[in-house]
Amino acid sequence: MSKEQGMQLEKENLKRELQDRHIQLIAIGGIIGIGLFLGSASSIKMAGPGLIVSYALGGLIMFCVMRMLGEIGVEYPVSSSFTGYAREFYGPKIAFITGWTYWYMWATIAMCEISGAGIYMKFWWPDISQWMVALVCLIVFTGTNLIAVKLYGEFEFWFALIKVVTIIAMLICGGAIILFGVGNGGVAVGISNLWTHGGFFAKGISGVVMALVMVTFAYSGCEMIGITAGEAANPEVTLKSAINKVFWRILIFYCGSIFVILAIYPWTEIGKIGSPFVLVFKRMGLDGAASVMNGVMLTSALSCLNSGIYTCGRMIYGLGLRKEGPAWMAKLNAGQVPVNGILFTMAVVAIGVVMNYFLPGKVFDIISSVVSTGCLWSWGIIALIHLKWRKSLSPERLVNLKFPLPASPYLNWVVLFYVALVCVGMTMNPGDRLALYVFPIWILILLISYKVFNIEEKTKVISPEAKKMEW
Repeated sequence: MSKEQGMQLEKENLKRELQDRHIQLIAIGGIIGIGLFLGSASSIKMAGPGLIVSYALGGLIMFCVMRMLGEIGVEYPVSSSFTGYAREFYGPKIAFITGWTYWYMWATIAMCEISGAGIYMKFWWPDISQWMVALVCLIVFTGTNLIAVKLYGEFEFWFALIKVVTIIAMLICGGAIILFGVGNGGVAVGISNLWTHGGFFAKGISGVVMALVMVTFAYSGCEMIGITAGEAANPEVTLKSAINKVFWRILIFYCGSIFVILAIYPWTEIGKIGSPFVLVFKRMGLDGAASVMNGVMLTSALSCLNSGIYTCGRMIYGLGLRKEGPAWMAKLNAGQVPVNGILFTMAVVAIGVVMNYFLPGKVFDIISSVVSTGCLWSWGIIALIHLKWRKSLSPERLVNLKFPLPASPYLNWVVLFYVALVCVGMTMNPGDRLALYVFPIWILILLISYKVFNIEEKTKVISPEAKKMEW
């Protein structure tokens, strides 16, 4: 069987119980998080109104990545997603690095989220132990992920829905202030704040580039839509629908939110007078805005934690099936959920609980600084996989693809250029350089492990569960 006919990937036994509404909200929930709610203030300081351009550019790149993954995923839906595809087109070593790096990225994000949950809870109960909140959240959401994928989908659907409703409410309130002067004595605010405080590009193009680091972190998680392919009830329909709808909704939510905030308040004041989202609600006269938004941000953290445990479990499952990890990682429980992958992830994320005990004031900044490099690696690999995937197909297959990406291979090179541009942006900000130092060490650890545990030889013999499949 040639590459045009099929790829040597795992035969999976995961339940296909995720519906279109689940997948759309899973994708939205994985992307909308602290990068928007908390990271927007620091990004505005960095880029000024030009941040709108940063989010628009990052959103377009995100859409390209999702469409590349979607083109392959619709044809061949597996929960290992691009890590499985990497094995076919770039060999076991790159697949090993990619799989473990994506797991590492989401495990690190999960540590951030349990830390964030502890911080948010202290808003209402200042004396509560941050580490205890982190531990409870980790145990509860590990439990929901172990029961059944459908339960996970329901949790994520409602958590993500809360975030979406909040952002829509903020956009409506902001629009009323801008157009009709609601909360401003009936005087329409307009949008002049976008250019009257040093110009639209007040921080120059360098500010826009530097802000791309936080933008990339904010958009990280869009790859989850490929992970859900292995458990989608009807991948061809649900993936295509979810990818197209999610792009526009995410772009409107992110760019729209930043636009409203910067139109109402001078960008020079953002960060000095409270959370940007709280400011909009306060302008409408909602005195309880701070408490409500804290609740939304707590929900956001729990949503991303839920997504992180889900994704890590599926990554570990795929690694176990392909013998890029111990065989016990590929075990499913009675509900056909990758139980060992989830429990292993829980054990690693528990390191974050320990850090919350010893370093409650610093843990979030320490962990979050190294997340974005994992996202850049994933996006770059997806673009490269898609290039090789296209080259492996005959002209007849190309014209008959169910979900083709327009303008390929040009868009692939645009994504790779973006990855390089964000890396340049990271060198420009001392706070982001730590990630560039840590990531090569992580890769070195993986390369040593690959050699020591003789992964290449092990993956030459495919397990009985991993059979060649025809499309």
